[in-house]
Amino acid sequence: MRRTDRLFELIQILRDGRLHTARDMADQLEVSVRTLWRDMATLIASGLPVEGERGVGYILREPVTLPPLTLTPDEVQALTLGLQLVTRGADPSLSRAADSLTAKIAAVLPARAMDGAGTETWVFPGAEAMAAARHLPGLRRAIRLRERLRLTYRDSEDSLSSRTVRPLVLEFWGRVWTLAAWCETRGDFRSFRVDRIETLAPTGETYPDELGRTLADWRRLNGG
Repeated sequence: MRRTDRLFELIQILRDGRLHTARDMADQLEVSVRTLWRDMATLIASGLPVEGERGVGYILREPVTLPPLTLTPDEVQALTLGLQLVTRGADPSLSRAADSLTAKIAAVLPARAMDGAGTETWVFPGAEAMAAARHLPGLRRAIRLRERLRLTYRDSEDSLSSRTVRPLVLEFWGRVWTLAAWCETRGDFRSFRVDRIETLAPTGETYPDELGRTLADWRRLNGG
């Protein structure tokens, strides 16, 4: 978790007005007590009305409100619909993140703005999306870290092949997820249906930016 996100979460924890020990808050955020002490020192130095000390605990002495979000009804509808699409999708880690984000937004928006938002929409993930779900967290991580992957892939003719790829971007087409990648085995760009990936393994090797093998090159070749 980024430090800015931790500081936000600490404010959320303290807003109940109760005494919280450093150990309890550190456990909730999955950080060390020493890191928690540094974060609390930062919040106190920024003017947050917190009283407390190491070994005793921390308590928020005055109510703290976050800046209100000013959204139109249509903007709320668009936001909540997008979050519902992710929450009810097949990717478990993004689903949890969307649930958490929905709660954060609901905490700072007026209650009337959230009433009924998106309740008329329901999302049914298809078989292809469900089959792809197990690989999505690993693929997103590899894209973020620019890490080469080894995968076995079953094509539309049911032929199985082994590939080493540089993952570039995930794309969702309403029914299927695809992975755009530079295939080092074939020496060219390839698009893989994620639900047809049989196995996926990180190599532990990162890849450099090389002209002709980047996401920008892929998009240029595909009219993106």
